Amino acid sequence: MSTSGGSREPERGAAALELAIVLPILIMLVFGIIQFGRGYNAKIELTGAVREAARAIATGGSAGDAAAIVANAAPNLNPAPTVTVLESCPAGSTGLARVRAVYDLSYDIPLVTSGTWSLTATGVMRCGL
Repeated sequence: MSTSGGSREPERGAAALELAIVLPILIMLVFGIIQFGRGYNAKIELTGAVREAARAIATGGSAGDAAAIVANAAPNLNPAPTVTVLESCPAGSTGLARVRAVYDLSYDIPLVTSGTWSLTATGVMRCGL
């Protein structure tokens, strides 16, 4: 007797087993890609915001202005990043204005890990521009 036209039950069981093995790996991969995208987006937003703050400091703004500019230029980073003015521009200065911001981004990848990435960006602008 031939089994070539018989039941497909063993094949369905094999497919279910393969899915059970592969599905956790796919879930980790998808969530890892999503978390990487969130981190990359936050880094780009933080970099642009710090550049704006450095421009404000280079044209005579204060440290308080820098923190407000970063918070306004990066509205999706909540809570607001920690802003530090490393170098400012006194009147008539020809140096550089430097502003650094640090943002802690939490992440969670199911079945693997969760934690916090500390994103740092530094903006530099020549004084008087």
